[in-house]
Amino acid sequence: MLKRTRALLGAMAAAAFVAFAPGGATADTYWQCVPFARLISGIQIFGDAWTWWQQAAGKYETGFSPKAGAVLCFKPTQRMRLGHVAVVSQVLTDRVIQITHANWSPIEGSRGKVEKDVTIIDVSPQGDWSEVKVWYDPNRDLGGSTYATHGFIYQDTSARMLAASGVTRFQNGAIAVAQSAASQMASAVRPGQGPMSVLTQAADQTDRIAALIAAATRPDNK
Repeated sequence: MLKRTRALLGAMAAAAFVAFAPGGATADTYWQCVPFARLISGIQIFGDAWTWWQQAAGKYETGFSPKAGAVLCFKPTQRMRLGHVAVVSQVLTDRVIQITHANWSPIEGSRGKVEKDVTIIDVSPQGDWSEVKVWYDPNRDLGGSTYATHGFIYQDTSARMLAASGVTRFQNGAIAVAQSAASQMASAVRPGQGPMSVLTQAADQTDRIAALIAAATRPDNK
């Protein structure tokens, strides 16, 4: 009971921090990716990010299709030895999603910051989200690196309740702010238009989404 109470209070505090922060990167508080993902998703897995996929087995449903609220687990790399976890905030297309995560881009020269609703695209040949490119704030665009992932850990009823108890109260009042600010993806595609407006024009091959995916999946960019 005490553990659940602490998790609930932590989720509410984190939700308040994110909901009332401006879109994109936020500052002031140092966050590691793991505790932030746990608090925002409600998924109760502990330990380094690279261990989450194994720990999820038999405890949470896992898969290879993005869903809002799911946690995307990154495989460790030489430069990212502990792996990384990020929470899906919105699914835009079968190849483009937005995530909210912590401790990724250096913001104003320092790490440990939260980035809200930033773009990530699937560049895997099979379209299974096993390889991705992630928004990198210093570039104001997708980063140049391709990252391997395990897949998505999905919320169960308990996780959804934990997340919603903190998020619903605070975030409902901030939805308009987040939408009006728009995502980096939307502003990069057509300045002044929101994500849904951009997606209605996705068939146009000049769209930034199509260009990003085409560029990212070229062999010479991997």
